[in-house]
Amino acid sequence: MEHLLPFKKTRNAKNHIKNTAVITVIALALLAVIRLNYPIPQYSSPILSIHNNNNNNPEVLSVHHVRSNNPTVDMIKITDDQEKCDVFTGEWVPNPDAPYYTNTTCWAIHEHQNCMKYGRPDSDFMKWKWKPDGCDLQVLNPFQFLDIVRGKSLAFVGDSVGRNQMQSMICLLSRVEYPIDVSPTTDEHFKRWKYVNYNFTMAYFWSPFLVRSNERDPNRSTNTDLFNLYLDEYDESWTNQIDEFDYVILNAGHWLTRTAIYYENRRIVGCRYCQLPNLTDLPVAYGYRRVFRTAFRSLNERENYKGVTFLRTFAPSHFEGGPWNAGGDCVRRRPFRSNETVLEGLNMDMYMTQLEEFRAAEKMGKKRFRLLDTTQAMLLRPDGHPSRYGHWPNEKVTLYNDCVHWCLPGPIDTWADLLHHMIKMEARRWYNERLLQPQKKKKMH
Repeated sequence: MEHLLPFKKTRNAKNHIKNTAVITVIALALLAVIRLNYPIPQYSSPILSIHNNNNNNPEVLSVHHVRSNNPTVDMIKITDDQEKCDVFTGEWVPNPDAPYYTNTTCWAIHEHQNCMKYGRPDSDFMKWKWKPDGCDLQVLNPFQFLDIVRGKSLAFVGDSVGRNQMQSMICLLSRVEYPIDVSPTTDEHFKRWKYVNYNFTMAYFWSPFLVRSNERDPNRSTNTDLFNLYLDEYDESWTNQIDEFDYVILNAGHWLTRTAIYYENRRIVGCRYCQLPNLTDLPVAYGYRRVFRTAFRSLNERENYKGVTFLRTFAPSHFEGGPWNAGGDCVRRRPFRSNETVLEGLNMDMYMTQLEEFRAAEKMGKKRFRLLDTTQAMLLRPDGHPSRYGHWPNEKVTLYNDCVHWCLPGPIDTWADLLHHMIKMEARRWYNERLLQPQKKKKMH
């Protein structure tokens, strides 16, 4: 029997080689399928190149992410048409490919925005994408996005709609990688998430008023939410930590409609619907203007802050049949067309106030400010809110219909498409600035 052992070993070895070859072929086939769906992430710093037309004018900027051992490149192209296009004006069009995650595949969804978990009966609200009037907007490619922001950091500063946006980003990027929690505190209002393989960090700073504030009656002995807002004072919970971030997204909106006492120079100057004696009732726009003025000033005055600030504009609520605390609800099941509704009233006041303060900060020229204008797109999405589907119907708690936040998956996922586009535009601006530097030096000599 011993003379058979070499034969058995040889046959086993051949079988092993055959099995290994089969497994290798299968693995290569799977890898090919993955590459067709998503570009394989590249592990290097971006190299920018530019293609010129016959007139030697910049036409297409490409960001190449090149592996040192592989000449294959993943190009991010920005055409002149895209640069000139107003990506914030358009219509919602059907998108049968959406959603790109579900409430069962993403753990980052806040309970109150987990509409499918709590029984929302329709799903069409997840199957739309934003189509600008003059160009196409690329749907977020998570591999590409993470490659662009490799080694960088992004901060969301503002209220719970800002947190809503951050959680949308985590879910969209989860097709590539989930971040780990590296928060320096256990306070859920201040979170940091790190994408280890990309050395990319996203942070969230809770600052619903953007300026220093506190509750006037924290013990709620009067059963009212009344806040002290110091309209000209920085909220140091975020301003003192913002220098390290490459991108900052500011937002504030619905909290400014709450009852509040307004302070300037540490003196009361009026209030917002406080109904207290001898206090002047001021319009919402008064406080709204000043909190943005102060927030922008805080960034302009920070010598070590070198990042890009995106103002994410006001996202209108869609209460119908009454205000939020008197039975108002959002029950529509399709987007508006752009000719079916208009921005008006308080929504218009808040939006225009934001724009005016943004332009004023931009003119100072000290920092880079960009407008992430989501207002029109979200005005057209009355169907995208949680409404009553943010909790179980039998819960014995006082919960109102939510027509402020956005279901996940849902319309807010489009904000990632817009942000991705704008960050690519930053790459083009950076390259064009570098292109002009030698010419400026020549003129100086």
